[in-house]
Amino acid sequence: MNDAGTPRHPEQSDPRCQSAEPADTGRSGATPIVSGDGTRVLTAGGMPGGQGTPLVPSPVFASTYVLHGEPAGPYQYGRLTNPTWTAWEAALADLEGGPAIAFASGIAAVTAVLATTLRPGDTMLMASDCYYATRRLAEEFLSDFGVVTRWAPTGPEMAAQVAGARLVWIESPSNPGLDVCDIAELARRCRDEGALLAVDNTTATPLGQQPLLLGADFSVASDTKAMTGHSDIVLGHVACRTGELAERIRGWRNSTGAIPGPFETWLAHRSLATLDLRLARQADNARELAAMLAAHPAVRRVRYPWLPSDPAYPLAVRQMRRPGGLVSFELAGAAEAEAFLGALRLVTVATSFGGVHSTAERRARWGGDDVPPGFIRFSCGCEDAADLLADVEQALARLR
Repeated sequence: MNDAGTPRHPEQSDPRCQSAEPADTGRSGATPIVSGDGTRVLTAGGMPGGQGTPLVPSPVFASTYVLHGEPAGPYQYGRLTNPTWTAWEAALADLEGGPAIAFASGIAAVTAVLATTLRPGDTMLMASDCYYATRRLAEEFLSDFGVVTRWAPTGPEMAAQVAGARLVWIESPSNPGLDVCDIAELARRCRDEGALLAVDNTTATPLGQQPLLLGADFSVASDTKAMTGHSDIVLGHVACRTGELAERIRGWRNSTGAIPGPFETWLAHRSLATLDLRLARQADNARELAAMLAAHPAVRRVRYPWLPSDPAYPLAVRQMRRPGGLVSFELAGAAEAEAFLGALRLVTVATSFGGVHSTAERRARWGGDDVPPGFIRFSCGCEDAADLLADVEQALARLR
């Protein structure tokens, strides 16, 4: 590639841009053994190499590299490629089921899909309850460039409005409402109408749901959340159904410079090994919390797609591979919600979600989500369930 990011070689010569194949996670001559999620996250991107190579991926920091004569090889300029990105993206591709491109943040990944897919005069159908920063891009940036956005709530209503759209954007489960959309059905409708489907998969992660295998063209995520899970990294990624789509996304990153830091990328890859364990503990805590909240007199409404009484339950258990760690619930009003949050001792009041520490916040304080004033988004961490429930119970008791 030259400094502007233009490929020197055809797409098929770049293995990073080809559709992902199942990784050979066995030793040479051995039968690969990859079945459970715990094994998948440990072996994603390939098993350790031969004699003298590291057991785990190690960071290669930013460099402009030394080049003599005509540039050759995959690593030429630090804004375009980096071995640490390659290793992380290979792991993501294994989990997502398609080529993946890492970005400096989740919203940078979102922007890459929107900017490479839509042109002036195009129409996009977007979930009206998806992440507020994504909606803001549509309402402000894309509108200024002549892109028309139609809105529909997450759910079956979206399929009826696909006609005429170039891109359909959903988030399932949605953040913070935790509604669920039938991705496979919507993907079929998009194919019939010639539209592309992008799924924000942040809340589910590739272990909870694989949008590409359900028919989506893009799987987008903020890896700041559960994917890395320690509340200390800002990253994002896009996984694509085809190498052609991946090449567009990678070209956008090269041209705009929305690149992840090699050290952050290495930390993300290092965190991946515990993803299965973290998600399992968070889901166990969330199930117990949701059941307790549903029976509490101070709580008006609980949303958790894996609670049998939740309206999204039938679709969630059919479509998704495992439960999540997010629970949403409603208290009487803003004063009650703030009193509840102020009484918490173990749970931290903070935005974002998916970390090993439980956090909660009153989402209406930001003004970007159409939620009641007493709406709480609760992200379950990896604490002991008894301690977590005791903290929530004592905080709710202050309201009586």
